Amino acid sequence: MQVSQAVAQRRSVRAFLDKPVSDELLRQLLEKAGRAPSGGNLQPWRVFVINGATMPTFLEFLAGRQEREKAEYAIYPKDLTSPYRDSRFKVGEDMYALLGIGRDNKPARLAHLARNFSFFDAPAGFFCFVDRQMGPPQWSDLGMFLQTFMLLAEESGLSTCAQEAWANRPVSVAEFVGADSELMLFCGMAIGYRDDSKPVNQLVADRAPLDTWAKFL
Repeated sequence: MQVSQAVAQRRSVRAFLDKPVSDELLRQLLEKAGRAPSGGNLQPWRVFVINGATMPTFLEFLAGRQEREKAEYAIYPKDLTSPYRDSRFKVGEDMYALLGIGRDNKPARLAHLARNFSFFDAPAGFFCFVDRQMGPPQWSDLGMFLQTFMLLAEESGLSTCAQEAWANRPVSVAEFVGADSELMLFCGMAIGYRDDSKPVNQLVADRAPLDTWAKFL
């Protein structure tokens, strides 16, 4: 598979087949993704994998932890302005339209949002942490690592969904995986084989035209 093909066909998948993903395949993909660039070669990503029998154990643990937790960071700016606000609104409405959930059905929308915390029923996933001494440059390094992993997963036949929503459950996740207190939970990643029968996986998010965000001088 060409890189351009993997980029074009990658999607945030929110429904997966009940088909296991081997630890060996995940190890191979993570090792390859570790070649992602990072400033000063810091390689700031710290990854904890949830797979196989560990997945139901983790989900059972999480179900018993219903107390509200302080988020690691604000996923979106408080006063998000256009065009960013418009893009966020549209992709959400497009997704709920595929699911048949109207704007007035807030319980159903919240229920779907909560599926983040079951990895959208993916058989595998991981959590990406970063040392708290790191700053915005290293956060961008995490993005390069995560994108590299997602493209490699696409090449291997797997689908993924990067999930910043997990930043809202940092205490529970850190306790389960045994992360040191100096590590900050950045995001999760759902991993598995896409279920093409589910309407939500038909979602293809719009992209802004090149001329709106690039200027040739």
